Amino acid sequence: MAADPDEVEARLRGLLRATSSIVGELSLAAVLRRIVEAARDLVDVEFGALGVIAANRHGLDEFVHAGIDEASVAAIGHLPTGQGLLGALIEDPRPIRLRRIGDDVRSAGFPDHHPPMASFLGVPVLVRGTVFGNLYLCGLQPRDFSDDDVELVTALAATAGIAIENARLFEEARRRQTWLEETSELTRELLSGQVEDAASLIARTVLRLAAADRVVVWSLPDPGGSVRDPAGDGAVPRELVPVTEVGDGCPAMAVADEAALAAWALSSGAAIRRDEDGELEAVAEGGLSSLPQLPTRDRDRDRALVVVPLVGSRERRDVLVVSRAPGERGFATGDVATALTFAGHVSLALEVATRQRDQERIQLLEERARIARDLHDHVIQQLFAAGMTVQGVTASLGDGPQAELLDRVVDLVDDAVGQIRTSIFQLRAQPRDPAGLRTGVLAAVAEVRPALGFAPHVRFEGPVDAVSDAELTRDVQAVVRESLSNVARHAHASVVTLTVTAHDGRLSVTVLDDGVGLDEGDAGDGVRRRSGLANLEDRARVRGGAMSLSGSRSVDPAGSGEPADAARSGTTVSWWVPLL
Repeated sequence: MAADPDEVEARLRGLLRATSSIVGELSLAAVLRRIVEAARDLVDVEFGALGVIAANRHGLDEFVHAGIDEASVAAIGHLPTGQGLLGALIEDPRPIRLRRIGDDVRSAGFPDHHPPMASFLGVPVLVRGTVFGNLYLCGLQPRDFSDDDVELVTALAATAGIAIENARLFEEARRRQTWLEETSELTRELLSGQVEDAASLIARTVLRLAAADRVVVWSLPDPGGSVRDPAGDGAVPRELVPVTEVGDGCPAMAVADEAALAAWALSSGAAIRRDEDGELEAVAEGGLSSLPQLPTRDRDRDRALVVVPLVGSRERRDVLVVSRAPGERGFATGDVATALTFAGHVSLALEVATRQRDQERIQLLEERARIARDLHDHVIQQLFAAGMTVQGVTASLGDGPQAELLDRVVDLVDDAVGQIRTSIFQLRAQPRDPAGLRTGVLAAVAEVRPALGFAPHVRFEGPVDAVSDAELTRDVQAVVRESLSNVARHAHASVVTLTVTAHDGRLSVTVLDDGVGLDEGDAGDGVRRRSGLANLEDRARVRGGAMSLSGSRSVDPAGSGEPADAARSGTTVSWWVPLL
């Protein structure tokens, strides 16, 4: 019997409308929904669904349905996983049509609370020749689906495959655009020089872009270090450490496993992805033939994972470990490629930022060196000349008040020269150089200065820079800290002079203040009565040296007990040890 031309035309118009509604969408989720609704309307059935096959080709990764109300969906519980007839289409992607579902031996039945269904039509949806999923159409009543029904749904499925591919390409392009925009913004921030914690900023950016649940940055702190293969017993390599971790609600991986993966990526320069079967897969732009064997220990097979090294033009020192919670969607190969591109841009930005900081530091050091040269070659020489001139005038005056006054002027000039020399050393010293007695003393003074409320006068006499004993430097720092802290707590001083002298095989530290002085009796045994000073005395005695206190307290004539400012004698702390 010939088909009714009007019916054929109506069905073709329906196919055109369905095709138009599908290809007009670019959102993948919307495209899948439109496909199901269009197929259901096209063959006039009550229920429709599209099962998206999982990447490992086992079961369904997504199930989009129409015709079942939300209450029934909630009562049914979990969505189909691809068993029974649904699984048959996955194993053999050819159309299946049944008058009654229950008559087929492959039918696995329905779960509790599932609405009754009788007839069944299943058609595969292909994308670029590969089965993307299957269309499932069911009716309430038994029905024989015709050849025309199968042809219409198959034609719709072909159009659906094209629409799905377009939507996937659009989403991929949009995702890449987002990555590029965020990478550009991150690069600007890194190059601005205002970022204090680059690792944390990078981790937060990746967490957001990759829709991840956890991101950890592993780093090689020592620029001269090397990544060794983790021990077989699961020990974490000492050279590689986690420096930042972001993400809430996602359990951490086994530390040894994560460290092993990070070490492998850092040493090889390749990325790692856990594939759809839970197996680890290496991803490298230059091929995999020369890569070392991946770590065999892997106790988190159900967790989506990507490990990406930050590879720049120079050395590799950082690794990103990106993961999703167990059971979440896996990372596609395209995600890894995007992450590798991101890592390359970020690595170069970090290198450029480091070079900028190095260049700025070099310029600063050069400027400091120039200032130090000018101070030494001009200012100090002029002060020496002025001092010698004053001394010549003093000699011609003989004894008397004027000569004493000029002698004090010469002393002030000498003190100024000493202060300038200290300033020259500070200008020339490396900011991060912990060695050297002079640097250690100045660092200790800087620590206590806020408590003092003013800067003490610091003088160095003799070859103090020749003292290279680190233990002795720490002892001297302890003397400086304790002495200046006591001045800040007890002396009410306005001027403090710290003198460090290396002379005649002896190193001495003298701290002189203009404060209220010592209570009567402290000058003799005050060292033993104050535990902090007693510790300093012990340090000196162990080295064959000694420590002493001198000075006295003056009280105002009115008997109020307050220090008399005009009569302050202050306190002197003297500490010395032999230089061996």
